[in-house]
Amino acid sequence: MKRSMKVSAAIIIVLFAAAVAFAGGKGESAESGPIKIGVAGAHTGDLASYGIPTVKAAELVTEAVNGAGGVLGRQIELVVEDDQCKEDQAANAATKLLGEGVVAVIGHICSGATEAALPIYLDSKVVVISPSATNPPLTQSGNYPNFFRTIAPDDAQAQLQVRYAVDKLGLKKFAVIHDKGTYGQGLAQFARDYLSAEAGVEVVLFEGITAGAVDYSAIVNKIEASGADAVVYGGYHPEASKLVTQIKDAKLDVTFISDDGVKDDTFIQVAKEYSEGVYASGPIDTSSNAIAQKAIADHRAKYGEDPGPFFLNAYAAAQALVNAIEKAGSTDYDAIKAALTGGYVATSLGDISFDKNGDAIGVGFSMFQVRNGVYVAVE
Repeated sequence: MKRSMKVSAAIIIVLFAAAVAFAGGKGESAESGPIKIGVAGAHTGDLASYGIPTVKAAELVTEAVNGAGGVLGRQIELVVEDDQCKEDQAANAATKLLGEGVVAVIGHICSGATEAALPIYLDSKVVVISPSATNPPLTQSGNYPNFFRTIAPDDAQAQLQVRYAVDKLGLKKFAVIHDKGTYGQGLAQFARDYLSAEAGVEVVLFEGITAGAVDYSAIVNKIEASGADAVVYGGYHPEASKLVTQIKDAKLDVTFISDDGVKDDTFIQVAKEYSEGVYASGPIDTSSNAIAQKAIADHRAKYGEDPGPFFLNAYAAAQALVNAIEKAGSTDYDAIKAALTGGYVATSLGDISFDKNGDAIGVGFSMFQVRNGVYVAVE
């Protein structure tokens, strides 16, 4: 008799769980269980130094929120997927995250990978917030209403590079080089266009290189033949470190200017002495912000080292997302979107909000130069 009662109770529990799963569409009640948030980006491979800081930022925000009782009375659970900044892997990562029932995603890291994953998230009505995907069409095309970012777009970055190169450094003849990727080529095209509009400035070379190649002597020879006094490079640090090394080995007297894909200590570690004097644009330094200072201190305490690139942008993305869920009072897609654009939130980047396109209001870029083995803000 007791055994049959236990079986009956078990059946009732199973039937109730099935009913909840059917009603909620996710295998658990929409108002119970953990709130799953995905974290996607390059966690292995050449560009892992960009992606791992985002995982750590999300972990620190999650620990703080959960320690204070969670959000909407529920704990946050992170689901991490590696895409190596590759488009096919990004699509697979997005599919896996949706299979885990995430309600939002922090990431992806690289623009090409982000673009590959966004339609998959959009079909399932999942909000995505990237700390580093800067390609302008991601927000400006209107194709991805589910996408937000805590970093300024590449048109602003390219304009800053050009203004600094022309007005501050007095450079006149430019070779604009890129890695043929969504991010690198897009940024280079903006830089070329801004340079072409400048009086007394000439773009003497515009060309792409093959990402992952070992020898860039052919493009170095073209730079030399062009008579350029500056190289503006659009792309990431693995290629930039090889390119700047071979340029300096060839004794070319050119100024090397690049982007936030190169504004990374890994570039300095690989290029070594050849990195000295290199300029790169990157997110404005907000380390004096009280929230940023705590985030950095918590990172040092937990991981025993200083945070890597885009850490503060990722920390702000996690803060903004948690705030939006709390403000929305639910994990509903439309409610989270409305909350993100409905006002400012205090973050590690300062007080930020998002415009109707998903671009962050209150963020920007600055110029940096490698001096004595470290990047130093120069503007």
